[in-house]
Amino acid sequence: MKRFAVAFTGPSGSGKTTLVEKLSKILIETREVAIIKHDPKDKAVFDKEGKDSYRFSKTGAEVVVASSTRTTYFSKRNKELDEIIRMFNHFDILLVEGLKTLNLPRIAIFRNKIEESYLSCSEAIAIDNTIDLNNYTIPNHIDILDLNNTTQIIEWIDKNAKSV
Repeated sequence: MKRFAVAFTGPSGSGKTTLVEKLSKILIETREVAIIKHDPKDKAVFDKEGKDSYRFSKTGAEVVVASSTRTTYFSKRNKELDEIIRMFNHFDILLVEGLKTLNLPRIAIFRNKIEESYLSCSEAIAIDNTIDLNNYTIPNHIDILDLNNTTQIIEWIDKNAKSV
């Protein structure tokens, strides 16, 4: 089974989550999609206080909540990308939001301004019309994509995603 992955990075508020959501909705029509979101500030809330799954996860144990429509996995341990990928049994394309140290082809997302520190870990940038490229020196090896053109971005993913 061929499985491919690509990552998205960029400053807070740049539109990473919105783009991953849009791409997923399109890709899911013809492919099995998996998504990993990095939570570097450890602020995401996954369950409500007082519920069984919340209480179990607070113990520090690895917790799986299974129902007839979904399975949710709670872990208090850091997992490497390979471990996380093994948890996803079947997928065609993995979209990773964040984790800019991973060795994956990466699209950096920018609105209003380009933060050049992201260019060293990116193979492409996706920008909208709030960016004036005349104000920046973009390295020649970085592809420039239209943030609002999901077809163009999916074509880039199909050409550049890494087999995992």
